[in-house]
This record gives sequence, C-alpha cells and structure tokens, in this order.
Amino acid sequence: MKTARTSTRLLAEIAVAVALAYVLGMLRLYRMPQGGSITLEMVPVLLVAFRHGGRAGVLAGIVYGFVQLAQGPSIVHPVQFLVDYPVAYGLLGLAGWLAKPAWLGVVAGAAGRYAAHVASGVLFFAEYAPEGTPALLYSLGYNASYMIPETILAAAVTGFLVARTELGRPSRLGSRA
Repeated sequence: MKTARTSTRLLAEIAVAVALAYVLGMLRLYRMPQGGSITLEMVPVLLVAFRHGGRAGVLAGIVYGFVQLAQGPSIVHPVQFLVDYPVAYGLLGLAGWLAKPAWLGVVAGAAGRYAAHVASGVLFFAEYAPEGTPALLYSLGYNASYMIPETILAAAVTGFLVARTELGRPSRLGSRA
C-alpha cells in the first residue's frame, strides 16, 4: 500500500534522477549538427524505471523531457517538441517493464526513444535529407548515428550499476507496476 511518505520519497528520487540526467546531458561526448548527442543522460531515468517500474520511469522521462527546455532544444513546432522531448524520454520508462536482464530494459527504452526521434525526423526534419534520399531512411540513419553509441554506453553503465549495487533492485516503496 502506498502512503504519502512513499509517494513523497518516490517523487524525491525522480527529482534527483532528473537533476542528474540534466547534468549528464550537459557532458556531451559528441554532438550532432542538427541535434542529438552522445551522453549518459538516459542512465538516471533508466535506473528509476528499474527500481520503481515502468510508470515511474515514464514519469521521470517525461519530466526530464520538459526540463530539457533549459538546455536549448531544437524546436520547430510544438508537436515536434512534444515528440522529441517528453514523449521520447518518457518511452525510456519501457525499461521498467523489461528490467531483467538489465540490457534488455535499456534496449527497449532506447528503442522507444529512437522510434520517437525517427518519427519526428520524418515529420519535421525531412528537408535535411540529401536529395533523392527518402526522409525515413535519412531519419533512421541520422538518429542511429548517436542513439546506438549512447545506448551501448547506457547499457554498459546501467548494467554495471545494477549488477554491483542496490540501484537495480526494486525499492521498498511499492510495486513495480
């Protein structure tokens, strides 16, 4: 049974994870010219999903997506902003439903995020595709160029943290639903 105390603690954990994701998002290993970068920003959101389940992971991702406004996101349309930020990062919460093994959860969450970025690329950034290249093919390749390395990096770090610490174990705050 959830109490006000457990809800407050969960919200505090989400807030800390979002703040950490924000800081990690500023530490870019590589930045793509039209947006997207290789960072460790997914790791805190994934850990919330592993500890508290998919719903908490989705909430943490959505909040982080909105917090990214402070990092100067690329916005061309309000719907594009929603798809590229709160929806894409919210989909990282899928990891909470596929937490074992940890790498599978990371891949599921990252695949959801990737799908949202690809859809946004097709709908809003097709003009960047080279002449004669279908927008879908261009968006798949462009987004894969940073999402694949970021996913591998997140899987390695998250896998290490989950295996070596209590971070990956369900919390005592309630169910993992």
